[in-house]
Amino acid sequence: MKQLLLLMFLLAPCLLFAQGKTDYVCPPCGPCDTLVFHQPGKCPHCGMKLIKKDTLQKRISVCFLLYDDIEILDFAGPLEVFADAGFKVFTVAKHKQPVISQGVLKVLPDYSIADAPPADILAVFGGNAGPTSEDPEIMAWIKARDKNTERYFSVCTGAFIIGNAGLLDNQTATTYHEKIDALRERFPRTKVLENVRYVDNGRVITTAGISAGIDGALHLVAKLKGEEEALRVARVMEYDKYVPNQGLTIR
Repeated sequence: MKQLLLLMFLLAPCLLFAQGKTDYVCPPCGPCDTLVFHQPGKCPHCGMKLIKKDTLQKRISVCFLLYDDIEILDFAGPLEVFADAGFKVFTVAKHKQPVISQGVLKVLPDYSIADAPPADILAVFGGNAGPTSEDPEIMAWIKARDKNTERYFSVCTGAFIIGNAGLLDNQTATTYHEKIDALRERFPRTKVLENVRYVDNGRVITTAGISAGIDGALHLVAKLKGEEEALRVARVMEYDKYVPNQGLTIR
């Protein structure tokens, strides 16, 4: 008994030291991303609840590419899905200035393409995607990140963005129902399908328009974290439309 008490006495400082070494960080929000805290609580700068640093490092990261006239639900739906599933989501635009969605919603991106960190997944969305899909700087940025990008996720006419980056060559894809023919014409090396909520090629996932992005995002959650987690997120969102495997998975 005395030996046990002595051992506990000797180990106590080590245990206290180990506890004191736990680092906490702010969830990705831009200005606070590099700050490290040694106690739990709220970030004194943005007010968000701090999380353990090692937990953050294990999270799947998703980069949302935004631009003016982007469709709100195209990105807001998947954002809700990925956030509820615990993914690390951050936003990027060509310049770090407010992006105006559908003329009513201003979004301040976390980063510009000049300083955006790498991410496991690059997500692109529809709306007025034409100028972005034809922007040589954006195309060069996407291609430069390719070696560090595990997957691509597009919603609606976001397919034109990744298509112009060469990511739809010899792939099967879908897009907004009114742009099916345009996608076929623009990318003859791509098999374009209609009447499908999403198409999963493995590395590249494309979805139909607007609300279909929610289904595609839930499918991606199921793929990476399990079907039970996807169903849980759908319940949290009260999204009754989700049906597992209702899209097309290329095997």
